[in-house]
Amino acid sequence: MPVPSAEFKKALKRLTDKEKEALLLRAARRDAELYDTLSFELLPDVTVETVYEQASDRIHELFAVGATGRLLNRSLTKALSKATKEVTRARRITKDKRLEVDLNLYMLRHIFANYTGQFESPFAGFYTATARLAARTTTLVQANLHEDLWLEYKADLDSFLQQLRARSKSHSLRFELPHGLALPE
Repeated sequence: MPVPSAEFKKALKRLTDKEKEALLLRAARRDAELYDTLSFELLPDVTVETVYEQASDRIHELFAVGATGRLLNRSLTKALSKATKEVTRARRITKDKRLEVDLNLYMLRHIFANYTGQFESPFAGFYTATARLAARTTTLVQANLHEDLWLEYKADLDSFLQQLRARSKSHSLRFELPHGLALPE
């Protein structure tokens, strides 16, 4: 992403309010993420909760629509990848790390409620991607959130990690967890 030069900033200051408004509206029309970011920052009715609801609806839709076809494991892996990008987008819009963790947990709950049968597939892609998501979420909680929040998320994360560990593919999976944290046996 380019860094605005001093010359650019001076030229921007010389613009009238009407010209600035037109420029901003044109940029927002071209970039959906910029539009969502500006809506979040400027509109009082767009809150973290509404961004969470919109992102969770999109995630649910990605799994409902994308998880079909002959190669379900591959479809689920692609849906998980797209859902992860949706979580990243929501975090960039709000700059809220707790929102990222909550959406990751929403994704994990959805996966463990509906798709754990695919963990035993001969193709390990979906299982591996889910295990990485669980490990990354654990790391996010410990690294970016207050330590008291760890207690709030610990039961869910331990349950997910324990279910992953119980699968036959767990011995071939290598991923790092934060210092002092191990997979439950």
